[in-house]
Amino acid sequence: MINVILIEPEVEGNIGAVARVMVNFGFKNLVLINPKVDHLSLEATSRASHAKDILKKAKVKDEKFLKCFDYLVATTAKIGSDYNIPRCPLSPEELAVKLSKLDKKTKVGIVFGRESRGLTNEEIKLCDFSVTIPSHKKYATLNLSHSVGIILYSLFLKSKTEKIGENIMPIALREKEQLLLILNKALDKMSFATKEKKETQRIVWKKMIGKAFLTKREAFALMGFLKKIK
Repeated sequence: MINVILIEPEVEGNIGAVARVMVNFGFKNLVLINPKVDHLSLEATSRASHAKDILKKAKVKDEKFLKCFDYLVATTAKIGSDYNIPRCPLSPEELAVKLSKLDKKTKVGIVFGRESRGLTNEEIKLCDFSVTIPSHKKYATLNLSHSVGIILYSLFLKSKTEKIGENIMPIALREKEQLLLILNKALDKMSFATKEKKETQRIVWKKMIGKAFLTKREAFALMGFLKKIK
């Protein structure tokens, strides 16, 4: 069970935006540790859009509540050397792989710090390990909701949850062979300066079709177009 934990959030709109991105990726457990603003304010609920239920059901707790989790993962933009063990992080992709192996009943808290200064060293030490989103060195710190979105997106990709577009499959060998057969017939109706140029066309089109990963609808549309060539 993944929980998004915000430590002392300072901006109402950010809390709402976090709730919204949680819904986008199928997460629903939000924990607010000593929030500095009202998470049910008009600004927060407006930014949450269709995620108002997450705000309403959010748990407002103090730091003692962090002891309830089996694993705590700190998020930080400030990493250290190999000798700074608490700030030697995983990537979001590595985190996703590890969490995907856990039982669903395992209580995991992903901890995000304050908008102004992130997590303290003491808070990071309370966590089992940390994760950092790779970003440009000139400005590594991301907006709170953006950070949450990237982490949850990485976890979502590794989950078994059905995702948008998964039902659209590219054509298989049978459809590709049928398409190439129609393409070759169309090429045979065309005149080329040399046999080599005609063969080049065959090769180019075969490669393009292979790279395109066409859907069945796209393949059938192309077949219909090629059949019209006289």
